[in-house]
Amino acid sequence: MHPLLHTKDNVACKDLMIALEQCHMRGFLWKSMGMCNDAKEELSACLRAERWKTQSFNRSGVADKKDKIRQAWKDVDENS
Repeated sequence: MHPLLHTKDNVACKDLMIALEQCHMRGFLWKSMGMCNDAKEELSACLRAERWKTQSFNRSGVADKKDKIRQAWKDVDENS
């Protein structure tokens, strides 16, 4: 299962999405015989890489934010 394809976060994988959709449009037999598996695996790898970039970006500032919160609580505890 893959995430929603057509979102602003998945622009880098647009060509792979189009290739998978075109493969799926060829019909049920084409999909059921595994002829689209390569396109799906490539798309999954691309989406995984994009998700990893987003997660690493989100994690990069977490330590600083946690330190600020801890310091704020420490100040509150000292002043109470």
